[in-house]
Amino acid sequence: MNPNENSSKGSAIVKITQIIQIIKEFSSLPECKNSSKRMYSNLVRRVKLLSPLFEELVDREDHELELIPVDQFLAFQSLLAALISAKDLLRWVLESSKLYQAVQREKISAKFLYVTGQIEEALSKVSYNKLDLSEEVLEQIGLVHIQFQRAKTRTESSDLQLEMDITVVQEEPEPDAVVLKRLSQSLNLLTMEDLRTESKAFHEIIITSSSNLGDSFEKMSTIFKKLNDYLLTVNPEVDMYDVDKGMIKHRSPVIPDDFRCPISLELMKDPVIVSTGQTYERSCIQKWLDAGHKTCPKTQQTLLHTALTPNYVLKSLITLWCESNGLELPRTKGKGTNRKTGSSASNCDKAAIGSLLKKLANGNIEEKRAAAGELRLLGKRNADNRVCIAEAGAIPLLVELLSSPDSRTQEHAVTALLNLSINDTNKSIIVNAGAIQDVVEVLKNGSMEARENAAATLFSLSVVDENKVAIGAAGAIPALIDLLIHGTPRGKKDAATAIFNLSIYQGNKVRAVRAGIVDPLMRFLKEFDGGMVDEALAILAVIAGHPEGKISIGQTEPIPHLIELIRTGSPRNRENAAAVIWSLCMGDVKHLKLAKELNAEQAFRELSENGTDRAKRKALSLLECLERVEDADDQK
Repeated sequence: MNPNENSSKGSAIVKITQIIQIIKEFSSLPECKNSSKRMYSNLVRRVKLLSPLFEELVDREDHELELIPVDQFLAFQSLLAALISAKDLLRWVLESSKLYQAVQREKISAKFLYVTGQIEEALSKVSYNKLDLSEEVLEQIGLVHIQFQRAKTRTESSDLQLEMDITVVQEEPEPDAVVLKRLSQSLNLLTMEDLRTESKAFHEIIITSSSNLGDSFEKMSTIFKKLNDYLLTVNPEVDMYDVDKGMIKHRSPVIPDDFRCPISLELMKDPVIVSTGQTYERSCIQKWLDAGHKTCPKTQQTLLHTALTPNYVLKSLITLWCESNGLELPRTKGKGTNRKTGSSASNCDKAAIGSLLKKLANGNIEEKRAAAGELRLLGKRNADNRVCIAEAGAIPLLVELLSSPDSRTQEHAVTALLNLSINDTNKSIIVNAGAIQDVVEVLKNGSMEARENAAATLFSLSVVDENKVAIGAAGAIPALIDLLIHGTPRGKKDAATAIFNLSIYQGNKVRAVRAGIVDPLMRFLKEFDGGMVDEALAILAVIAGHPEGKISIGQTEPIPHLIELIRTGSPRNRENAAAVIWSLCMGDVKHLKLAKELNAEQAFRELSENGTDRAKRKALSLLECLERVEDADDQK
């Protein structure tokens, strides 16, 4: 006998033992009580029926097992792999978000069909007549195989009641308690502890999802909040404490929706704003970004940048709400200061930073260039370094190097300031050191890399509202528009991000319009494959709110392009396109008549039903305006 065959025989024995073990694991799995329970229990039941086949095989003598053909070893190997996949799916169903499984029922059904097909395919490779099985086992395994053959093509029937309840709870502002109770039972979310567990699972599915959740995110979030409010009324959490030897019941207050993170669905401790204007808990959105996502989880809009701006107003409101409800104030982790120095920096090499500063101050041109480059890297590495470098006094020295005749030194200096500006405290130090005008000069005259990083630096500084005014007054906007037109793809993105943020200030909208921003933005809209449609629409939606912006956009005959984007664009692009059309039509009825001639009514109507909340409002307003135009035409 070939040695390899002996090895395969031994492996077959191992595989049979492993298959028996994994079938036992199926038997020990807990009952599933959520919307996937039927698919879950059917798969468990079918797999358990395989047990007699392998129990009969493992009971044989070793010399009998050695007679099992080599090709059956390969079949057992395939079956083991399929059963492992099936077990992983079942464990995922038990641990994953119940809301996600209910809302994405078709996707979950497809996963069950896939693993069922894998098991059936593996069973098809088993030649039962070669295994010398008893008639009883042959009969049972034949029936089980037929079950798997049927199941691999049988789509799970819809749970119409569940689907109807989900729709009602999502769409009705105040769903009937009977519907909420039924949905709560269907999803097995019966207590506040269940909801806490679901919140973690919901958070995890959002962060780890490799696909775009789209409308499902908003749907799950809405349902969760309404179930939370319902359970608080019928099964409130109670804190018991002793007051004068009496027992006092304290009902946990309902957390306002605006105070919840859209990802974790929990009260925010450190709310931050992303480029789309949505607010999230810092740790949650940072996990999302670290996972490689480039979109806003709630709106699905592509993020113009990944900077996170603290939402101080909301944080203050949350603090007041906690105080008024007798709750402990939210605390963020890792925000403690060093008692000796008052600094939050604790993990940086102060000696090395001090040595680099000496070179910045007194070194020759090569030493200054090298020191600026080192500080650039240190500032990029971690938050502690950014604090240490600023506290050591590097910022004024780096600002001086912005005027260096050496282009590489200039690049290092502006990029080091960009990295340091990530720290909110450092922003004011940079501005107070007189950096804005020098950064604008780099934006105008530096190398392409320096110009790109200067644009990113101006964006970072413009997060502080008063800096928007100073940056605009320093002449940054014409230079940013030039980079927007002539820059590299990355440079165009950096310029667009900065222009968008600066244009939130009314005075900068006028500067942007007068500097010629509209023409390049309209070119970007027409170049669908140019990669700048998102940015162009976002900026147009902002400047369309200014009278001069409205006139300038209207002169470019934008209505046909905007209507096409409403028909074919992403949800956020459709929203911004509708916002621009709305602004134009409110100022000049000729745009409204043109939209009517282009059969825009159908596009507006579809948007009013399926767009974002803001898009729906704009679309409904435009439809009302179109009706008024028709009425006016009929009266003539």
